[in-house]
Amino acid sequence: MKRSPTGTGMPSLDTRAILADARRELALPSRRAFGKRVLTLGGLLMLTGCSLTDEKSVNAFLMSVSRMNDRIQAWLFDPTRLAPTYSEAQLTRPFPFNAYYGIDQVPEVDADGFVLKLSGLVTGKRNWTLSELYALPHAEQITRHICVEGWSAIGHWGGTPFVDFLHRVGADTSAKYVGFKCADDYYESIDMASALHPQTLLTFQYDGQTLPPEYGFPMKLRIPTKLGYKNPKHVMEIFVTNTYPGGYWSDQGYNWFGGS
Repeated sequence: MKRSPTGTGMPSLDTRAILADARRELALPSRRAFGKRVLTLGGLLMLTGCSLTDEKSVNAFLMSVSRMNDRIQAWLFDPTRLAPTYSEAQLTRPFPFNAYYGIDQVPEVDADGFVLKLSGLVTGKRNWTLSELYALPHAEQITRHICVEGWSAIGHWGGTPFVDFLHRVGADTSAKYVGFKCADDYYESIDMASALHPQTLLTFQYDGQTLPPEYGFPMKLRIPTKLGYKNPKHVMEIFVTNTYPGGYWSDQGYNWFGGS
């Protein structure tokens, strides 16, 4: 915020900076859905029902824009549209490591003692061992990982279709959300339509080998229709719910839907 030019000592708001931040909160598909007139500060304030008086109200406004973006992206999402796939020759080698910590802090998960826990709106609430998960029907994909930081990489993932797994365990697929808890204290959630997308994969392999720790051992959700931060690694628990679960980055202000 700037100091007021009126001499009252009250801070004034930098409306250009606020509008720039608001436009950054809107993903490209959402921006295209709006007309230019709506993307003015006044248009966005009218849509969100917010007013700008101080830093707290600005933060509330930007969060409202972010949540509006989530709703628009969900409305635009086509559950039948496939993300592009690639050839082995197009793989990014080496595939980059990315996390909110250094590679020396990657969690070590004991394969022999590991069990995947299921909870929430699931009838088959039993734990799954790695050997049981490895025995599930297998699928592979070569897709592009798109990071919110601006880079991308093409990787080769192997695992089981998540839609099949959800049906197998008796998940309520009319519920709104699927959430994930991870060994590194990361947590994430996705909308059910994205969970049921045919390319969403519960992965146990990378490039034909057991998933390395730096890529998410023992398992990673691979969902090429979303940005990288929506692809949780080191998954330890999956739950189905109608209560909004949030996510590690969305709880810090990132868009929750995270479509790519």
